[in-house]
Amino acid sequence: MPLDRLPVDRLPVDRVPVGRVTVSPTLIDPRGARFAAGVTTAVLAVTLLTESTWLLVAQVAMFALGVAGRSPYGVLFRLLLRPRLAPPTDLEDARPVRFAQAVGLGFVALALTGVALGSPLVATAFTAAALSAALLNAALGICLGCEVYLLFRRTFPSTAPRSRKEVPA
Repeated sequence: MPLDRLPVDRLPVDRVPVGRVTVSPTLIDPRGARFAAGVTTAVLAVTLLTESTWLLVAQVAMFALGVAGRSPYGVLFRLLLRPRLAPPTDLEDARPVRFAQAVGLGFVALALTGVALGSPLVATAFTAAALSAALLNAALGICLGCEVYLLFRRTFPSTAPRSRKEVPA
């Protein structure tokens, strides 16, 4: 089973009830992440079409809040869409999604830097790159930042003990 997915019937011990399902604070509904990617796609597309610095600043804020685990798009999903949907069949680890948000934050921050330095080419290139990744996630469910996170985790596994039983005596 991939590191980032866990069936609802195999939740960790630190479970808390949320609506009709029991959810760990570190697990998220993958449909919410795709919804956020869809909204991000729309915002970045309008940003490119209108060359709006304010929309770019707003998306920087959205990514920063997402990295902190406080995505306004996630709140919209939980309040408006999730109550109307069937319970999720599986949940995702939030860490890859937050890493992807950090990557998105880096790209739009570089785009904003391009705007500040008067380089529309840099601004357009980095905004288009972030838009491409968001569109790929929203349309096909392929999260590039999540895949990079999982690649890092496989390449550089944690050396920290996972439980007290693994601590050397």
